[in-house]
Amino acid sequence: MAKKSAMVSEIIDNIRRVFQVVNEQSKKARRETGLTGPQLWAIKTIAESFPVRVSELARRMYLHPATVVGILNRLELQGMIKRVRTNGDRRVVNVELTDAGNELVAKAPQVAQGLLVAGLKELSIEKLQEISAGLEVLVNILGVQELPPQLILSPEVNLPLQAAGTIKKP
Repeated sequence: MAKKSAMVSEIIDNIRRVFQVVNEQSKKARRETGLTGPQLWAIKTIAESFPVRVSELARRMYLHPATVVGILNRLELQGMIKRVRTNGDRRVVNVELTDAGNELVAKAPQVAQGLLVAGLKELSIEKLQEISAGLEVLVNILGVQELPPQLILSPEVNLPLQAAGTIKKP
C-alpha cells in the first residue's frame, strides 16, 4: 500500500511540474512578447521554414487548420505575419513573418508546446504508445474524453474533424 501511495504522489507531483513549467513559460512569453503561447509557437514555427502554407503550419503544430487560421488572424492584426498568394496558383496562400515578426522571434523565449513536441518526436514509437496509453487513462479518470482540447493556457480550442469533414461541436 505504501508503494502505491508513493507512486500516486509521484504522478501527481509530475503533473504539477508540467503545469508549472507551461504556466511559467506562458507568462514569460506574454510578458516579453505580448503574445499568447500558441501565437508565439506559431511565429517560431513559421520562422523555421517560411514561407509556409497554413496546412503545413497546422501539421507542424499538431493543430487543425481552422485553429491555426484563428491564431494567424490575430497575428496578422498585430502586424507579425503576412499572407502572400503564390504566383503559380493564386488559390495557394503562404504565411511569412513581417519585419516585426522576425524581430520578435529573435528575442522571444522558448515555448513549452514547442519543447514538448520536439522532445516527443525524439522518442521511439513504443515510448510514445506508453505515454499515450497513460494519458488516456488520466483522461478517463477525469471523465473528459469528450472535452474539446483547448490549447495550453489559451482560449483557442483544437476541434477535431469528424469523418464527414465537419467540425465537432463542444
